[in-house]
Amino acid sequence: MAQIKITLTKSPIGRIPSQRKTVVALGLGKLNSSVIKEDNAAIRGMITAVSHLVTVEEVI
Repeated sequence: MAQIKITLTKSPIGRIPSQRKTVVALGLGKLNSSVIKEDNAAIRGMITAVSHLVTVEEVI
């Protein structure tokens, strides 16, 4: 299955609590931290909710 790399590029400070919790649930803590996750509908939904805070790349 395909994988994606998610990088936190903007701070969740000052955002609504659900967005901050989504960032933590993705496994992102500090700025510029990255995680590699399986590309599925649940992860894509989480990314959509915080798309203004993260960047996404496909891992080959």
